[in-house]
Amino acid sequence: MTGRSSWSKLARASLVADAGARRYDPGPILAAIEAEGVRYVVIGGTAAVIRGAPYATFDLDITPARDVGNLDRLAAALARLEARVYGMPDEVAEVFHLDGKTLANGSAWKFVTSHGELDVALDPDGTKGYDDLKRDAGTARVAGLDVPVASLADIVRSKAAANREKDRLQLPLLRRVLEETRRLES
Repeated sequence: MTGRSSWSKLARASLVADAGARRYDPGPILAAIEAEGVRYVVIGGTAAVIRGAPYATFDLDITPARDVGNLDRLAAALARLEARVYGMPDEVAEVFHLDGKTLANGSAWKFVTSHGELDVALDPDGTKGYDDLKRDAGTARVAGLDVPVASLADIVRSKAAANREKDRLQLPLLRRVLEETRRLES
């Protein structure tokens, strides 16, 4: 599915949440990423919600383009957000230098910001990364921004390949939403 997508009040409401210690407001995170000109696609649960799946999510998942220049821009966005690598001890965080080369050396990163968690997956399961996901991604308006969002078919493909328990539990619902979306589009 390409083009701009609008989404329901239910979907918007499920993107801003405060589950005790797990605050989640993707708007400021996306604004920082957009301000730095990062090339990326929203994936995972947030993308599924934007595409019409009725469940809550408490983190933002993205797949950025892998070139070091783009990852340097992502590192600058993370600095804007005062993001910290999840689980990194304070003494390590004080000397840790995050830049594009560092990001490129990993496949998946989890960051914590004051707006919620941000997962950066350079090689999401079942995909060939950014170029693969960008091909069928559409644009959706989120927090006043037009952001690239993976297609629901790509979300289902990735979650099926990941084969995690939480993904296996969500897949029947995601497949029903995908079937209904395809039915309405035909």
